[in-house]
Amino acid sequence: MKTVKRSVNKKAIAVAAVGALLVALLVLVFVIGSSPRAGTVSEELTDAVMHEEKKISLFGWEVNPSAVSALVVSAILIIFAVCVRVFAVPRFKEVPGKFQLVIERLVGFFDDMARSNSPHSNGFLGCYIFSAGCYICIGTLFELLGVQAVSVSGHPVSLPAPLSDINAAIAMGCMSYLVILFGGMVKCGPRGLGRALKEFSLPISMSFRLFGALLSGLLVTELVYYSISLSIVLPVVVGVLFTLLHALIQTYVLVVLTATYFGEVTEPHAHGRAAEKKNKAKAAARTAA
Repeated sequence: MKTVKRSVNKKAIAVAAVGALLVALLVLVFVIGSSPRAGTVSEELTDAVMHEEKKISLFGWEVNPSAVSALVVSAILIIFAVCVRVFAVPRFKEVPGKFQLVIERLVGFFDDMARSNSPHSNGFLGCYIFSAGCYICIGTLFELLGVQAVSVSGHPVSLPAPLSDINAAIAMGCMSYLVILFGGMVKCGPRGLGRALKEFSLPISMSFRLFGALLSGLLVTELVYYSISLSIVLPVVVGVLFTLLHALIQTYVLVVLTATYFGEVTEPHAHGRAAEKKNKAKAAARTAA
C-alpha cells in the first residue's frame, strides 16, 4: 500500500510540475508577445519553400540550405556506419547487449518487411529500404538540431531537412523507382521490366508525397511562428510534433511502397511458381526416401 501511495504521489507531483510549467510559459507568451518580423507572411513562406533569398555558398556555388543538410546527414550516417562496423560488430555476442539489441531489432524490422513483401527476391531490397529509411528519418529529425549557417546575403539560416527541397524528394522517388525497375528486370527479365514500366507514375507520386508531407509541416510551423503572441512556445511544440510524425510516417510509407512494388515486379510467373513447387516436392520426397 505504501509503495502504491508513493507512486501515485510521484505521478501527481510530475503532473503538477508539468502543468505549472505550461501555465508559466503561456503567461510568458502573453506578457512578452511576439517579436517583429522582417517581411510579410507571404514572403516568409515563399522563402521557406524556395530559399531564393537565403542561399549558402558551398565551394563557390550558391546552393539551397537543404543541399548542405543533405551532405551533413550523409556524412553523419556514413561515419556512424563505419564506426559500428569497425568497433561494434566484432564485439557482438550471442547474448546481445542494449546497443546490439537495438541494431538487431532495427535491421530485423526492415529485413522482415522485405521478406514479407518480396519473398522471391529480398536481399538487395532489405539493404535499400534500410538505408533509405534511415536517411529519411535522420534527415527529417536533423532540422530539430537547429544547426545555423550564414547565407550569401549575411542572414542567419537554420539548416532544414534535406527532403524539404523538391529536388531531393524527386531524387529519392526516382531512385526508389529505379531499384524497382532494375529488380524486376534482373529477376524476371522483360516481363518484370514491363510490370515496372506500367507504374510510370510511381516516382512522381513518391516524390510529391514525400515533399508535400514535409512541406506541410514546415508551412504550419512558419504560420504559427509568424502569428501574434505565438512565437515563443507553440512553434517548439508544433515543430517537434510535426517533425517526429513526418519522420516516422514518411519513412514507413516510402519503405512499404518500395517493398510492395518491388515484390510485385519480381514475382515469378505462374508456370514458374508451379514448376518451383513441383521441384521442391520432388526434392522433399527424395530427402524423405
